Amino acid sequence: MINKTISLTADGKKELERELDELIKNRPAIAERIATARAFGDLSENEEYSSARNEQKIAEGRILEIQEILKNAKVIRGGKRSKIDLGATASLDFGGRKLTYTLVGATEANPLEGKISNESPIGKALLGRKAGESFDFNGKKVKIVEIQ
Repeated sequence: MINKTISLTADGKKELERELDELIKNRPAIAERIATARAFGDLSENEEYSSARNEQKIAEGRILEIQEILKNAKVIRGGKRSKIDLGATASLDFGGRKLTYTLVGATEANPLEGKISNESPIGKALLGRKAGESFDFNGKKVKIVEIQ
C-alpha cells in the first residue's frame, strides 16, 4: 500500500471523497446482483455471477485505494504565487503555442484537463520557475507568461 504523502488540490480531494461515497453507496446494489445471479444455479458457467463478482472486486479495490490516498493526503494550498509549485496554474508560451497547466500530484494528473504531474518531465522543468522566465524543453523555447 501507499505510505508516502500524496499531494492533492482541494478540488482533487473533494472529487476522491465523492467517488468514495458513490462506491460505498453502490455496494448494496452489487451485493444484490451477486445474490440474484447466485440463484440462477451453477456458478461455474454463470456469466452474470462472474460479472457481478468482478465488479465487486474492482469496486472494493478502488475503495481501498481511495481510502489509502485520503489517509496520506496533503492538501495543496491555493492562491497567488511568485513561483511555480504544486497547485500553481501557469500560462505558457510553448514554442509559439499558448498553453495553461496546473501542476498537481501524480494521483490527480490528467493532461487532457490541463493538470500535469510534478513528477512528469514538463512538471519537473516548471517547478520553482518564475513568471517571465524562459527555458528550453525538448528543443522548444518555453516562456512562463503568468503564474496563478
